[in-house]
Amino acid sequence: MDRTCKPPGANPTWVCEVPLDGTLAVRTSPPGRSAFPSGDDRREGETIMKPRVFVSRMIPQEGLDIVLAACDAEVNADDRHLSQAELIDKVKGKEGLLCLLTDDINDAILGASPQLKVVANVAVGYDNIDVQAATRGKIIVTNTPGVLDDTTADFTWCLLVASARRLVEADRYLRAGKYTGWGIMLLCGEDIFGKTIGICGLGRIGRGVAKRARGFEMRILYTDAVRAPTEVERELGAQFVDKETLFREADFVTLHIPLLPQTHRYVSTKELMLMKKTAHLVNASRGPVVDETALVQALRERRIAGAGLDVYEHEPDMASGLVELDNVTLAPHIASASVDTRMKMAVMAATNLVEALQGRRPPNIVNPDVLS
Repeated sequence: MDRTCKPPGANPTWVCEVPLDGTLAVRTSPPGRSAFPSGDDRREGETIMKPRVFVSRMIPQEGLDIVLAACDAEVNADDRHLSQAELIDKVKGKEGLLCLLTDDINDAILGASPQLKVVANVAVGYDNIDVQAATRGKIIVTNTPGVLDDTTADFTWCLLVASARRLVEADRYLRAGKYTGWGIMLLCGEDIFGKTIGICGLGRIGRGVAKRARGFEMRILYTDAVRAPTEVERELGAQFVDKETLFREADFVTLHIPLLPQTHRYVSTKELMLMKKTAHLVNASRGPVVDETALVQALRERRIAGAGLDVYEHEPDMASGLVELDNVTLAPHIASASVDTRMKMAVMAATNLVEALQGRRPPNIVNPDVLS
């Protein structure tokens, strides 16, 4: 089955061939001719061959248009998670790979194509990519930092407020027909205004959360591997404390830390035991920084009041018992899921991909050593 469409502002017609396996092979017509010639293009007579790339999942059209304009692209139009064997097969013969955080890009996949030059991740984090193996293979890795900071900070507050005020629990209660009239103790939650927030990781997102906390006139504590400059602390009204003090004194603990060996299960039984019984834990960073089994036990025993989670230790699976609890707010990894932000992420990743393939330094390179 073929279908054709014209990309915005371009003369060639894209010919999209959709085979039975669900992948989308996209090329220009006439085939192989590039509207964006570069030093890396391969010439055959007068024809400029465009770099071949694989896009592992569907991305917003604005980003896809950039890829299609500069590359011969094969796209996973099924928009489903591909197995390692499928990724290896699709990467073969490709010079570029545009992937998502859900793709585990390991040494086997990186080595599937000797021509591979760049892996562009549509995410801020890149723990899904074996960066060391990529660097050994002289493969550029890029990410999409900065663009989702405010959106994620907003969603952190969405989880915090929902957990504190038992919003999801109240929604289920009402829909189940249990509401028979107002009661003074009905679904009472925790106040936010004037309370203490503890921010683990005062990077760009953590600072965004702190700025929003000022509107609630909260006491702001933070902990980090590296203390923020004095002027940043002063601007945010944030006080640096050690990890134990933060967990002991905060009414709301929010996590904004990368997934590293030293942050794996950053929150476990020890930290949960330090928290107040009225406290809430919010995680919109990486799932494995929280020991979910320990969290389930703490929530079940009401050792903490509640939690708001957007990410999970073994995503998309969750720890046994988590979904049955009424004092946890669960979201399916959507902290950056605004239309504007996802579009900007796609455009940034596509730009990184094309810049690298055209022999230029991409704006958001993770392993700059590969260029030397």
